[in-house]
Amino acid sequence: MIVTPEVSRTLSELSREISRQVGILIDRTGYVTHVIVGSDGSIVIPWLDRIRTSDARLRGLRLVHTHLKDEALNQEDLTDLALLRLDYITAITVDEAGLPKSYYSACIKPEDEEGEPWTVLPRRSPGQLQEGILEEILDLEDRMARYRRNFKGSQKENRAFLVGVYPEQQRGRTPNQSIEELKELCRTAGVHVVDSFIQKKNRLDPATVLGKGKLEEIVLKAIQKQVELLVFDLELTPSQAKKISDYADLKVIDRTQLILDIFARNAKSRDGKLQVELAQLKYLKGRLTELDDNMSRLTGGIGGRGPGETKLEIGKRRVEERISRLEQELKSLKKRREIARRKRKKNEIPVCGIVGYTNAGKSTLLNRMTNSEVLSEDKLFATLDPTSRRLRFPEEREIIVSDTVGFIHDLPPELSNAFKATLEELADSDLLLHVVDISNPEYRLHMEAVECILDDLGLADLPMILVFNKVDNLPEEARVELIRESDPDTVYVSAFKGTGMDLLLNRIEEKIYVAAESKLRTKNPLEFMDEDWIEEKHSDESIVTS
Repeated sequence: MIVTPEVSRTLSELSREISRQVGILIDRTGYVTHVIVGSDGSIVIPWLDRIRTSDARLRGLRLVHTHLKDEALNQEDLTDLALLRLDYITAITVDEAGLPKSYYSACIKPEDEEGEPWTVLPRRSPGQLQEGILEEILDLEDRMARYRRNFKGSQKENRAFLVGVYPEQQRGRTPNQSIEELKELCRTAGVHVVDSFIQKKNRLDPATVLGKGKLEEIVLKAIQKQVELLVFDLELTPSQAKKISDYADLKVIDRTQLILDIFARNAKSRDGKLQVELAQLKYLKGRLTELDDNMSRLTGGIGGRGPGETKLEIGKRRVEERISRLEQELKSLKKRREIARRKRKKNEIPVCGIVGYTNAGKSTLLNRMTNSEVLSEDKLFATLDPTSRRLRFPEEREIIVSDTVGFIHDLPPELSNAFKATLEELADSDLLLHVVDISNPEYRLHMEAVECILDDLGLADLPMILVFNKVDNLPEEARVELIRESDPDTVYVSAFKGTGMDLLLNRIEEKIYVAAESKLRTKNPLEFMDEDWIEEKHSDESIVTS
């Protein structure tokens, strides 16, 4: 039975006597594990361990509690049932004499059925309590297990629910554009997006970002759709991430953590791996927590009096030591890069840097220009490590073409600082190729983001060629209209198909060697002056020689 008449009568009498709700948690053997005393309108369920919880199992506990008013199960009761995966939840209404009046029960609905994640059962009178609910619970668990086995085989893992909270008056990108970029990041990270939620709110809730009501709504949807991950399109504070995770019983990550994960997956060179690890440690440093206080004092006895050093403090100290070592290694790598750059300057080989928004086709363009095989995929941040290749022109002219990490809106500050040393190499470029994915509807916003980052790095004044890539993805009419209205300095190419590459290479050769010659004239104008003019103006041979 859900509860015996004797226990329900005792609960009702106690509840009426103290004018508070009283509840008990009962396991499947009939043992009462918790007794809960609440207020006159609600009870607070204590922290329950997760020993019995899994994808296809219920908690193994049922909650029976009293309602002092003649009311059925409320939304809070049903939410607790779904979030805690209880076997059953039952509310006993109490009459004026302190006796049970009626029973309202609900259980979790099988996941293969549509609608709310619970089933509300008909109202029962005290004499109508039925037996045999244990068989029903076991049947439900078997059904859930079968569904999960079939579901895991046919659907992707790492199912995620995206959450975006944006100001009501947002400049630049719209909320839909921001959430679409987050979907692309998830696709790159191997996360399967099930659904998304957008809220417009000027002031974020300091505890849960959204507010408890909206968070509850999202969590219930996540339970219905077998979601195991909540991804927020903003940077959460450590306390917000912990509170949301504790409430939802789901893994919670933010945009910064998602980008760090992508960078960690795609970094191949030692330089890139060190930069990503440094960014991850700086992000982790403020998020170290300690749930267990046992053995928190490590010193004691004679000569070791005092509070000692906690495990949390040791963890933070080790992170700081590792950060210091990584920064030293990155400095030494930076010196090596500077030596390589000096060699290139000494040989007077011009450098052409490729910049652009992530997934604009920079690596594909490098491969097409230099006949190389750098990794290029239709994913964000597929290439993190700077790659340089030699490009030879007619008349024995050569340049170095260098690919860089892609840019993105609101790049996390940890990553921005870690990769600044890599991006500073662009300062030695004689020419920049700003590659733009013209087939993306947001290409103008992408251009603005790249221009802002270049301006922050002090590279906005370098000579630049604007390269509109992926023109083959545009409809014929749009392509013709765009080319007709375009700037003469803009080059339209398809790096994948090789369209427009001859024009681009001619433009690069023209820009680089005109710039190089003007730079040489600035350095040593006497070499480019007329010999007659030198003899006329400077008869002193020492001046000409110098």
